[in-house]
Amino acid sequence: MKKLFRSRNERMLCGVLGGISEYLDCDVTILRVFTVLLFIFTGIIPITITYFICSLIMPNNENS
Repeated sequence: MKKLFRSRNERMLCGVLGGISEYLDCDVTILRVFTVLLFIFTGIIPITITYFICSLIMPNNENS
C-alpha cells in the first residue's frame, strides 16, 4: 500500500510536491509548473496556506 510522505530527495522547500510526485509516479517538474500556474491564476495566499498546512501534516519519508 502506498503512503504519502514528504520527499527527502526531491525537495526545494519542504518536500511536499516531491512527495506528491512520488505518490502519483509523475515528474516533480510538472507539479511545480502546475503549482506556479495555480499561484498566478488563483492568488498566492490560498495555495501557500495549503502548501504549508500539508508540510505540517505530511510526515517525512524516513526510508530514503
